[in-house]
Amino acid sequence: MKKTATKKAAPAQKAKAVNKPAVKESPILKEVKQLYGFMQDNNLDTIEYDQKGLYLRLVKAKPAMVPVPVNVGAVAGQTAAAGAPVQEQYKEVIKSSLMGIFFRGSTPSAPPFVKEGARVEKGDVICLIEAMKVFNEMRADFPCIIKKVLVENGKPVKQGDALFAIERV
Repeated sequence: MKKTATKKAAPAQKAKAVNKPAVKESPILKEVKQLYGFMQDNNLDTIEYDQKGLYLRLVKAKPAMVPVPVNVGAVAGQTAAAGAPVQEQYKEVIKSSLMGIFFRGSTPSAPPFVKEGARVEKGDVICLIEAMKVFNEMRADFPCIIKKVLVENGKPVKQGDALFAIERV
């Protein structure tokens, strides 16, 4: 019977030795784990701890913002079919040379470069198109009179969209 008792006790002692942590957890690490658990349980983004000379600030990482491509025509409320009749209503139009955001003036508080009914000479700046944080000047290719501004200030435009209805001079 003695042999049986010692054989059973030996595997149990080995199991206890294997389950013991190799490194003893420090009290500071225990506190950090408690703070992290508190932060998670209360759905907090940031927590600060300052006690006994220990200052700790835990901040939950925010998911990265991923840009999503958007069809500019859908944002402007125009489709290719809806944009075509605007150009057909007028004899001549000035079209956007690139895709971007249409601006009538150099700043929101500045007066527009051109107004309806104004005469424009060749080379005059008529608007700005912002594309990728770069403001591109659009200039008149010939002298003309601006009959109507076809796009609202600050609205997206596609390349080839009609911006101004004009009459050549």
